[in-house]
Amino acid sequence: MSSKCIIIGAPRSGTNMLRDVLCSFEGVSTWPCDEINYMWRHGNVRYPSDELPAERATPAVQAYMQKQFAWVAQRYQAHTVVEKTCANSLRVPFVARAVPDARYVFIHRDGIDTTGSAKLRWQAELDIPYLMQKVRFVPLTDLPYYGARYLWSRIYRLFSSEKRLAFWGPVLEEMPDILEQHSLNEVCALQWQRCVEKAEAAFADMAPERVIRVCYEDFVREPEEQLKRLLAFLELDVPEEMVCRTVATVSSNSIGKGRKSLDENEVKRLESLIGETLARYGYK
Repeated sequence: MSSKCIIIGAPRSGTNMLRDVLCSFEGVSTWPCDEINYMWRHGNVRYPSDELPAERATPAVQAYMQKQFAWVAQRYQAHTVVEKTCANSLRVPFVARAVPDARYVFIHRDGIDTTGSAKLRWQAELDIPYLMQKVRFVPLTDLPYYGARYLWSRIYRLFSSEKRLAFWGPVLEEMPDILEQHSLNEVCALQWQRCVEKAEAAFADMAPERVIRVCYEDFVREPEEQLKRLLAFLELDVPEEMVCRTVATVSSNSIGKGRKSLDENEVKRLESLIGETLARYGYK
């Protein structure tokens, strides 16, 4: 039986980077698409947010998700399956019930930096190749629902004063009210905050040997040291020269990039909104 590693992190926090680094090693694989949120929501497709409570991971959901992990292991001859879906930050107890034998990598990044980056995704133009990769892994019975939602989101962008999609990223409870009452930058900051806070609360109740915490800034500044720590946690035996080669392209150039894209007054507004969480992680 393959082992399972689930990466938890808010959008634009380095989750893709971690997944790609880990999956560069032989015997470690993932799905050939960016995220599988559609799979995680199968059986709860009409639930109004991504904050699925644990009891929503019914026996049918458990069987379905475990089958998907087994598919990756068999298809790619993997001894370790890595999964990364940012919305899982909002529902760790649900994920833990659906896939009870997983271990977790929790990565966090400066919430102001992620805000500057996430805003660009809210305003992104249509990317057909990216979309088609994800469509392959939408459960067939859920396709009409997601097709209608996606079409609406794209139409909304055409008429939006902020040139944004109707939705992007983890869907928070009361999302329509949040979108109505806050600017797009504030919405991105609140998404980061809720993801981090919900994940932290869930991991506080989990056995410590099942989760490892990673600071994005530490990882990109000291990738070899941080990757070795991750590999030890996941019990993966990788030669040191391969570790060095794998992280050779990891760069710290994105640190501060999101902050620089925002003016000083906007940064102050965001810090007043999510300052308590920023301070807890040393970002304020």
